[in-house]
Amino acid sequence: MPCYLIAIHHPDDYDPATAEDAAMHQAIDALNDAMVAAGVRIFVGGLQPAHRAQSIRLDADGHPLLSRGPYLPTKEHVGGFWVIEVTHEADAMAWGTRAARACRAPVEVRAFN
Repeated sequence: MPCYLIAIHHPDDYDPATAEDAAMHQAIDALNDAMVAAGVRIFVGGLQPAHRAQSIRLDADGHPLLSRGPYLPTKEHVGGFWVIEVTHEADAMAWGTRAARACRAPVEVRAFN
């Protein structure tokens, strides 16, 4: 069965303390419970803010170059994600729609190879 990533995108200045409320947490918990009940959830995780990321690039000789912050400067970053296993892409899109509603944020649904 195909696996899909459902990634939640947050603006660069996202602050959970002000953006999230009890209703949102309840909606996300209900979504997680529904995914588990349906047997589709493989993994779920929230990420620290992008400014706390560390990036690694290799120089021409293959040596690591370390830097603080996200790999790419953008206005939005992945804030969390689910990995689900479903039969059809339409099912993944339906779960993605539910995730967008629960998280009040845009999502990206992408199949694994």
